Amino acid sequence: MVAPLPASLLLTLAFALAVVAGLIVKFWLATRQIRHVARHRDAVPRAFAQAISLGAHQKAADYTIAKTRFGLLEMVWSAMVLLAWTLLGGLNLLNELLLDALGGGMWQQLALLGAFALIGGLLELPFTLWQTFQLEERFGFNKMTWRLWLADGIKALLLGALIGLPIAALILWLMGAAGRLWWLWAWGAWMGFNLLLMLIYPTFVAPVFNKFQPLNDATLKARVTALMQRCGFAAKGLFVMDGSTRSAHANAYFTGFGASKRVVFYDTLLRQLDAGEVEAVLAHELGHFKHRHVLKRMAAMFALSLAGFALLGWLSGHAWFYSGLGVQPNMAAPNDALAILLFMLAAPVFGFFIAPLPALISRRHEFEADAYAMAQANRADLSRALLKLYQDNASTLTPDPVFVKFYYSHPPASERLARMAT
Repeated sequence: MVAPLPASLLLTLAFALAVVAGLIVKFWLATRQIRHVARHRDAVPRAFAQAISLGAHQKAADYTIAKTRFGLLEMVWSAMVLLAWTLLGGLNLLNELLLDALGGGMWQQLALLGAFALIGGLLELPFTLWQTFQLEERFGFNKMTWRLWLADGIKALLLGALIGLPIAALILWLMGAAGRLWWLWAWGAWMGFNLLLMLIYPTFVAPVFNKFQPLNDATLKARVTALMQRCGFAAKGLFVMDGSTRSAHANAYFTGFGASKRVVFYDTLLRQLDAGEVEAVLAHELGHFKHRHVLKRMAAMFALSLAGFALLGWLSGHAWFYSGLGVQPNMAAPNDALAILLFMLAAPVFGFFIAPLPALISRRHEFEADAYAMAQANRADLSRALLKLYQDNASTLTPDPVFVKFYYSHPPASERLARMAT
């Protein structure tokens, strides 16, 4: 009779297989996208021939292909870094070095989390710089200066430490002090933290990076206010964000929670769209609230995070979880930070294969928001606004259908505009 394989070896094999399988699927999807977009590069789709020039269509195709090829390189690098952290012993080595320097206890665990985040950021830095100052620059989207990029990086680092370390310390403390059900208490703390962050983000966090000015266009303000009143939506204010200081991409969004909700328009959006088109875009965003998409997503996030904490609570009590992912737990010191990091590294590997499901749900939500916008604003304005945004953001009109089903959170322009025409 053949003896069963140890649990640690089974986890190692499953993890390695999932990494390889994920790479294969991602490579297959990316190459499909590149070939499909390239094949349709030289002709504007018939439905858009009167509205989109061949030059704009080719720019979108070239931008999509360049981003996808860049993503292939980033994908391979990320997989190598992941394996280095786990099965090749990188996280184990970092933990041992910090144990030797600091001993066990809370400070060592916080240092492990901080060192992991810092090293991870440095390993991703070349790709971040290339994307911003080469890829985005090449297609005319980057407006970021080196000075502004450095200032943003320093601010993000300080805010990450100021906000992240206290919640990390609280969860680590709960893991050690709250007994077998620590994961339930930790989940409650994590949810409370997220709700608090949603509440304070518009007022205290976002202004650290961008300038927000009240919307001064009286005509547009009156039009938008009337729309929100018709839709039964109240916001604390209408603001314009200086998005043009960093990128030429345009957007509009709601931010905040409860009484702190506010409407934010990128200044680039207001330059590209007329008042009717801006109203239609805002009506689409209001559609998400009308259909309770935001609440549904929050509920899904709450449920998934609860399941995640429960799973972490079970895994963290088994030595095979650590050894199966390349780490030897030190039984003389807490391993809670190790458990968190290993879970954060492993969960996306296995979760990748269910990515089409949330993408599908998100695309359905977008169609529902479009339908609501057409009922509350002018259908033609919404069509023109979406077409302008797809064009100005160089979003391809001819994505690969399989790639769309796997990754796209928003339906392609062709599908959205076709529904608006019916």
